[in-house]
Amino acid sequence: MHMADALISPAVGTAFWGVSGGLLGWSTRRLRNEGRPETVPTMGVLGAFVFAAQMINFAIPGTGSSGHLGGGLLLTILLGPWAAFLTIASVLMVQALVFADGGLLALGCNIFNLGFFPAFVAHPWIYRPLAGPDPRAPRAWAAAVAAAVVGLELGALSVCVQTVASGIAELPWRTFLLWMLPIHLPIGVAEGLATAAVVALVASVRPAVVTAGSRSARGAALVGLAAAAALVGGVVSWWASELPDGLEWALARSTGTEEIARPDTAVHRRLGKAQERVALLPDYGFRGSDKAGEEGGAPSSRIGTTVSGLVGGALTLAVAGGLALAIRLAGRRPAASG
Repeated sequence: MHMADALISPAVGTAFWGVSGGLLGWSTRRLRNEGRPETVPTMGVLGAFVFAAQMINFAIPGTGSSGHLGGGLLLTILLGPWAAFLTIASVLMVQALVFADGGLLALGCNIFNLGFFPAFVAHPWIYRPLAGPDPRAPRAWAAAVAAAVVGLELGALSVCVQTVASGIAELPWRTFLLWMLPIHLPIGVAEGLATAAVVALVASVRPAVVTAGSRSARGAALVGLAAAAALVGGVVSWWASELPDGLEWALARSTGTEEIARPDTAVHRRLGKAQERVALLPDYGFRGSDKAGEEGGAPSSRIGTTVSGLVGGALTLAVAGGLALAIRLAGRRPAASG
C-alpha cells in the first residue's frame, strides 16, 4: 500500500506531511515521557525485522495479486503506539529514500495510512479489548486478525480518499474503492495471522521482548530477532511473489494499468529527480539492472535482493534506534540540569 507520487497532488501531499509530522512530534513527546530505556535497541531491531518482512510479498490465491505484512500492528503490540508509529515511519523513510519504494511527496500519506490506523485505532479499540492477557490464546489470534483487517481496510480507504482529494481524473473514485477494499480483506487476514504467530512465538521463546525481563534476556531476544531479520531480508526474500500488490492490482482494474503517469508539476518533477539521485538500490536491486527481465532465481537478481535486505535492515535499525536514543537522551536533560 505504498503510494507513488503520481497518486497525490502537491496540496494533499503537503497536508499529510504536516499531519504525519504532527503525529511524529506527539509520539516523540509521549515516548520521552514514558522513560523506557529498553525501547532504544528494541525499536531498531523490530524496525529492521518489519523492513525485512515487508520484502516478502505473498500471493493471494485466485486474484492474481499479492500482499505483504504492513507491520504496524505487530510493532504496536510489542512496542506500544508511540514507539510503533516512530518505527514504522523510520521503515517507510528508508524505503522511500534508499529504495524508491513509495514517493517522497506521498511519504506523509504512507506514514499516516500504514502507521496511524494500526497504532491509534486498531490496537487500542480492537486488539487490546479483545486479546486478553495471554498473546498465545485463541482469542488473541482472533483479536489480531480483526485488528489487522480493520487497520488495513481503513488504510485502503484512506488511500482512496487521498487520491480523490488529489483530483486524479483518470482514477474513477467508486471503481477504485470497490477494488481496493475487497483485495485488502484477505491481505488483512494474512497480516493478522502472521502478527499473531510472531507475537505468540516471541512470547513463548523470548518473552523478554514483551515483558520487562532482565538486560541479558532482552539482549538475547534482540539478537535472535536481528538474526531473523537478516535471514528474512537477505535470503527468504528471494522467493517473494512478483504479482502486483493490492494497490497496483486495484489500479490495474480501475484504469487498465498498474501505474499512473506522474503529473507534470514542478513539485512532482523536482521530488522525482531528487528520489532518483538518492535511491542507492532502486526497486531493491542494483542501479541499471532489470529485475523484471531476470527469471526468478537469477544470481544477479538474488544478490541485489540480498544486499537490499541487509542494507535496508541495517539502515532501519540505525534510523529507528538512533531516533529512540535521541529521544531518551533528550528526556534526561531536564533531570540532569535540575
